[in-house]
Amino acid sequence: MSAIDNTSPYMNYFNGYPEPIRAQVNTLISSGKLIQYFKKKYPSGHQYNSEKALYEYTNTLKQQFLKNAAKLNSVKYEKRKELVLNALGTHTFKRHAHGKKLKAQHHIAVANQLKYAPLEVLKALVVHELAHFKEKDHNKSFYNLCCHMQANYFECELDLRLFMVLCEKGENFYSP
Repeated sequence: MSAIDNTSPYMNYFNGYPEPIRAQVNTLISSGKLIQYFKKKYPSGHQYNSEKALYEYTNTLKQQFLKNAAKLNSVKYEKRKELVLNALGTHTFKRHAHGKKLKAQHHIAVANQLKYAPLEVLKALVVHELAHFKEKDHNKSFYNLCCHMQANYFECELDLRLFMVLCEKGENFYSP
């Protein structure tokens, strides 16, 4: 097993992972085989490139798995660089008074880099943000809900992080 290059800025995406996985990730990145990995596992990208299509896709998943959850108000691709530095997506929950009623709104922002990504990778992020409708914290119930919506969630969540490395290296071959 090769030593992990902790000076690599890409390894920050994998800080919470056990050492054996970090070592595999480090080898995949340093060997230059990341593109091959994605081309073999995910030969094509998703078709949800517009915000309308992204909203419809996200809302369909919400209706399938979270029928009784609050309404989804918006889903959009976010171009701000900070979104990627802090998180790949965000779920914003706002409450405001409207007359005598308390109204709630749910907004999801998805990192613009995921506009051209494999469907399973996009789904991992969408599932993660939808799970926040029911569970605000990243606890066991939260991850159980993610796995309920996407059986291979943990695998796809790791691939999501690998995809961000692909983007940072300027190697995203899914974009037109």
